[in-house]
Amino acid sequence: MISFRHHAISIAAVFLALAVGVVLGTRNQGDGLFSGTGDRQQVGDLRAENGRLTEQVKAADAFLSGAAGKLLTGALANRSVLIFTTPDADSADVDAISAALTTAGAAVTGRVGLSGAFTDSSEGDRLRTALVNMVPAGAQLKADAVDQGSLAGDLLGQVLLTDPGTGQSRGTQQERGLALETLRGGGFLTFSDVQPAQLAVVVTGDGARAEENNRGTIIARFAGRLRSHSAGVVLAGRYGAADGPGAIAVARSEGGLAAVTTVDNADREIGRITTVLGLTEQLNGGTGRYGTGAKATSLTVAAMPH
Repeated sequence: MISFRHHAISIAAVFLALAVGVVLGTRNQGDGLFSGTGDRQQVGDLRAENGRLTEQVKAADAFLSGAAGKLLTGALANRSVLIFTTPDADSADVDAISAALTTAGAAVTGRVGLSGAFTDSSEGDRLRTALVNMVPAGAQLKADAVDQGSLAGDLLGQVLLTDPGTGQSRGTQQERGLALETLRGGGFLTFSDVQPAQLAVVVTGDGARAEENNRGTIIARFAGRLRSHSAGVVLAGRYGAADGPGAIAVARSEGGLAAVTTVDNADREIGRITTVLGLTEQLNGGTGRYGTGAKATSLTVAAMPH
């Protein structure tokens, strides 16, 4: 019988080859267009090759979509996951990640949508005031959590995520409801039917507005503080979020955020599967930087017993 380990390694190898081929094809094509050589035949050949590689990636996506059940079934059995989304998160990515979590046996306990105001440093004072004024009894905010992302992650991590040691909810349903309603009333988030969870996934976009008012840094630090209060957190987004001031780039650069697993190809099936496997790795004490973007160390999670 072909093992899960064999499946994961084989699929990772195929995707790595395809991803590298697409990247090299794109770069070479760009070199031909702007180098001034005028070699139209070479440019045309490279475009054709890049097109073929892109079609192969699409075919591999389709294969992985069909194989997801075998790869993921039971990976998160008896686990609960809460999904947070940033303003630029693609709804298709969010839905696909949610479906992958369900396939893995996880109970998705709700979605919390972070608003533009939540991720905007110009709204920092207003958000910090709201957070500090609703700290539940028994909860303690870290003294060094002064920026809004860290402070929000510190509070919501304690309110919405279960204690990783005991597995028990922290605070009462009334306290959770008050915190969520207060932030929704302030225009900082949206939510529906949220229950506490053991794990969290923060889904972001492609980092297009990450530099604007420190949005990328706020999101990354929010994920970092969630991780400090949970059994595992994955920050998943698209390729652009791993560049420059993008949330994934910040998470991979700041030492204090090293415990957060990052995935930079959430728009592909391999990224969605890796997001789920990243949570299982976190439960086993590991972390990783996955995808094809800057500072990624592997395409997907190393094979684990299943």
